[in-house]
Amino acid sequence: MTGPHLPQETVGEPFFLLLCAIKQQINKGSIDAITGKARYTLNEEWLLRENIEAKPRNLNVSFQGCGMDSLSVRAMDTDTLTQVKEKILEAFCKNVPYSQWPRAEDVDLEWFASSTQSYILRDLDDTSVVEDGRKKLNTLAHYKIPEGASLAMSLTDKKDNTLGRVKDLDTEKYFHLVLPTDELAEPKKSHRQSHRKKVLPEIYLTRLLSTKGTLQKFLDDLFKAILSIREDKPPLAVKYFFDFLEEQAEKRGISDPDTLHIWKTNSLPLRFWVNILKNPQFVFDIEKTDHIDACLSVIAQAFIDACSISDLQLGKDSPTNKLLYAKEIPEYRKIVQRYYKQIHDMTPLSEQEMNAHLAEESRKYQNEFNTNVAMAEIYKYAKRYRPQIMSALEANPTARRTQLQHKFEQVVALMEDNIYECYSEA
Repeated sequence: MTGPHLPQETVGEPFFLLLCAIKQQINKGSIDAITGKARYTLNEEWLLRENIEAKPRNLNVSFQGCGMDSLSVRAMDTDTLTQVKEKILEAFCKNVPYSQWPRAEDVDLEWFASSTQSYILRDLDDTSVVEDGRKKLNTLAHYKIPEGASLAMSLTDKKDNTLGRVKDLDTEKYFHLVLPTDELAEPKKSHRQSHRKKVLPEIYLTRLLSTKGTLQKFLDDLFKAILSIREDKPPLAVKYFFDFLEEQAEKRGISDPDTLHIWKTNSLPLRFWVNILKNPQFVFDIEKTDHIDACLSVIAQAFIDACSISDLQLGKDSPTNKLLYAKEIPEYRKIVQRYYKQIHDMTPLSEQEMNAHLAEESRKYQNEFNTNVAMAEIYKYAKRYRPQIMSALEANPTARRTQLQHKFEQVVALMEDNIYECYSEA
C-alpha cells in the first residue's frame, strides 16, 4: 500500500470517522433485525419504508467481570435484545479490536426490575407475541424497559444458540418490525441485485437526503484526503507509475488526454481505492454489517462517478445511488483532475530514487506484514508465466537497458530455495 499513501497515515482517520458516522446514523432509528432494513440509510433498497418510530432508552449497564464501571448505553425501544447486547458490547469494547470482542450469543443480559425481581432478556421466550402465525422478536418496548433501567451483562458458559443468526431466521416463522409482504419476503440478495426502475416516493427520498446531509462533511473529508498531496509525504510510487503510463501513451502515439485519465483512474482509484472503500475490514479490525456494506456501495459509486469523464445521464428513472450525489459530482471531478495534475507536475523519479523509496517503506513496515507470503504469491505468478515474462523483458528496450531480465532470473533463482518453496505451497 505504499503507492497511494498508507491508509492509516493519511486516509485512515477520515475513513474511520465516516464509518463511525454511518453506524451512528443508522442506529438513530429503527433497524429490522431480520431484513437488515433501517429508517436511516443511504441505500434505497435497504430503507425501512414503514413509519416505525423508535424512542431512545438510556440504560445503566454493568458488565460483570470486565473491570469497568457501569456505563450509560443508548438503545432504541424497538431494538431486539441482540441489538441491545451489540450496542452494550460496543460501548464497553470501543477501544478493543472487533475480532477480540465477545459476541452477543456469548453474553446474558439481565434486567433488575426491582430489588427482588430480575429477568434474563432474550429475543425469543415464552412471552413472545405471535402475529399472523409468526413470532415477533422481543424488544425493549416488549419488556417495558424504562428509561434509566439497570441492566447487567455477563459472559455465559452456555451460548444462546436458539436463534442462530437473527438475519437468517425463517421469515415464515419470525419477524421483528414488519410482517413480510411479497416484496419484503424477497431474498435480500435479489433486493441488492434488483434494478427496478420506479420513482422513489418523496417521503423516502427525504430520508435518504437527510442521512446524506448528516454524513456529507465526513465524506468530503475522506475524498479530499484520498485526492490530495501532502508536502511532507508526496505519493512517490503514484508519481512513478503515472509517469510510466504517460511514457506508454507517448510511445504508442496516444495524445488524447481522456485516454490517459481513464488509464490512471482504472489503475488507482478504481482498482485500489474503491476496493478499500467497499471493504474497510481490509484496513480496520471492525465489523462490517450488511447495512454498512450497502451504504459504502453508494459512497463507492459516487467516487467512481467522480473519477469518470463520461457525462452523467440522469433522469427520473435513474437509480437513487447515482442521483443522491449528482450535485456533488462536478466538484468532486475538479478535485480528481487537480490531483492528477499535481501528480503530473511533481519532479520525476529515477529508478534509483524509486528503489530507495521502496526500500525505506519496506524497512518501516517490516514487522507489520508477512513479506515472505507476499513474495511467495508473486513467485507463483512469475513461475507460471516465466516464458512470457522473459520474452516481454527481452523485447523491451528499457528493461534491457536496466538488465531487468537478469534481475528477474536472480529473483526466481532465490525464490526456488526450499524455504520460499514451502511458503509458496502453504
